Amino acid sequence: MSPQLTALTQLITSPAVHSPHDTGVRQVAQLNARLSYALTCMTLVWGIFTATGWVAKLTGRQAVRSTHMVLATFALAFGGIHTASFLFLTDSDETFGWINVLVPLVGGGQLRWALGIVGVEVMAAIMISTGLVRFFVYRRWLRLHQTAYPAVALIIVHSWLGAIANGHLEILWLAGLTVLIPTAVLTVLRVIPSRTLVGAGLLNGG
Repeated sequence: MSPQLTALTQLITSPAVHSPHDTGVRQVAQLNARLSYALTCMTLVWGIFTATGWVAKLTGRQAVRSTHMVLATFALAFGGIHTASFLFLTDSDETFGWINVLVPLVGGGQLRWALGIVGVEVMAAIMISTGLVRFFVYRRWLRLHQTAYPAVALIIVHSWLGAIANGHLEILWLAGLTVLIPTAVLTVLRVIPSRTLVGAGLLNGG
């Protein structure tokens, strides 16, 4: 076998190796994904505080509402950077275009990617609608805003599946649970009727 043919055979059969460029891009994507995960959970928590007024006496309702908006903005910003990072990968076996990062399950897209795409897009729609709330019937806008709960759930599942797929779960699981548990507890408390919480002594009936 000629040296040229041998080299070509080795190139075809050898496993793909990420270039230093792709390694850096992936690290940026992972960092922004983790920041977005934490901020998304915090946004939901602060949204519950805003809706229920549970901490309004401590900080004032406007301060709670403003904090909620700031957290949502940062969560979407980091999520957007995480998504856009994949456009800069040069791997021959994993090339992303705008369609891949905006439309779920297109071009061989995986389910875990689709969960993240749908979650981020729903959150973006909610933020846009918040800026245009005066053009909505309030009750309809509120129903749209409440879709943040399933959207956050999709993002959380996407994050955990991503950690599993990338082999980072054993490193990140504790930090992930630390953020997730209070978010889940507050969400459950949010959907429980107030009279039940008062009866259990978790809320002041006065």
